[in-house]
Amino acid sequence: MLDPRLLRSDLDGLARNLARRGFVLDCALYQRLEDERKTLQVDVEELRRLRNERSKGIGKAKAAGEGIESLKVEVGKLGTALADSEARLQGLHEKLDAFLTEIPNLLHDSVPDGSVGTSNIVVRNWGEVPKFEFEPKDHVTLGEELGMIDFEAAAKLSGSRFVVLHGMLARLHRALIQFMLDVHVNEHGYTESYVPYMVKDSALFGTGQLPKFASDLFTIEGETPLRLIPTAEVPLSNFVRDRIIEPDDLPMRLTAHTPCFRSEAGSYGKDTRGMIRQHQFEKVELVHIVEPQDSYQALEDLLSHAEVVLQRLGLAYRVVTLCAGDTGFASAKTYDLEVWLPGQNQYREISSCSNCESFQARRMQARWRNPETGKPEPVHTLNGSGVAAGRALIAVMEHYQLEDGTFNVPSVLQPYMSGIKQITA
Repeated sequence: MLDPRLLRSDLDGLARNLARRGFVLDCALYQRLEDERKTLQVDVEELRRLRNERSKGIGKAKAAGEGIESLKVEVGKLGTALADSEARLQGLHEKLDAFLTEIPNLLHDSVPDGSVGTSNIVVRNWGEVPKFEFEPKDHVTLGEELGMIDFEAAAKLSGSRFVVLHGMLARLHRALIQFMLDVHVNEHGYTESYVPYMVKDSALFGTGQLPKFASDLFTIEGETPLRLIPTAEVPLSNFVRDRIIEPDDLPMRLTAHTPCFRSEAGSYGKDTRGMIRQHQFEKVELVHIVEPQDSYQALEDLLSHAEVVLQRLGLAYRVVTLCAGDTGFASAKTYDLEVWLPGQNQYREISSCSNCESFQARRMQARWRNPETGKPEPVHTLNGSGVAAGRALIAVMEHYQLEDGTFNVPSVLQPYMSGIKQITA
């Protein structure tokens, strides 16, 4: 959520920034609501002053032996008018809050213009795209020929966009997750957590998934409805909700491995083959909670931590700065890591690393005590995948495939596989 003071002080500038995303801010509606709020605020304060003044007059009249009936009637009328004005003011505050919740984050000045992915900027490439002396297969063909990927069984169990992994491929998937957690915890200083996979709406509001992206969530009905998490960013970031954090406790680096659940609303017909876009997938998530002045250095650190995973796995990838129209609702700036998939002959996203600045913190009421002012102020929050396990599995299979349909295990994963160097039928 944006700071309401920004709308009051620079509405036109804010509208221009949001227009870079393609978001049209209804300035006229905001101005009308804000003008009504100001007028009602003055009315409420005046009615409160008058009621208090007349109430004190009752006491004085009593002490002087004077009649108080007319004063009591007046105080009653003022009380009724005040209650009515307070209710209307509360209604206006709710309308303004609802207006604010629909507004995306402001973009950082370094975010490039553009409305589609083709406007994204490639920052750098790492590694050499593998070359084969045979026609490389995609992960679906490789996995099915090895008898280790079963989409048919998954469809019988759950429908489309699910997968069953068998044998050594399931073990390799687990090895990737363990490897990533070890890198982030042991080398990068993250605190690992085990978190709930179901959360309240308030948690999803805090990180910006609600109300805008309700259609992309799975809901568990019950006495207290819960939602399946779309990413561990939600529970991890909400650790600091409704808290005032002391400076000595910052920065926080948090990580968790969880399944992620997404309905993929709006993706009909996209990536229907294979494991690229699933309703359920595994991810190692990274979250930073930092002082505001440190957040853009933290973004570079977060990005580098995700890159280390791909570098250790020997996977060719590139770093991309997302353009204005591609940047997510809660993000001020996002880098994508795109890994090369030989079976698709293209780069595909495997991690997004975002700085949300104070946007999520305002929704969560997550603050730190600034020692310079002594006052609580919003922290900055960042999140990124470190990385998506399913897509890492796909990349490993396709990068390390051999002509006979088997594939090698990257050396960094072999200790997690009891020394197994090759996946065969």
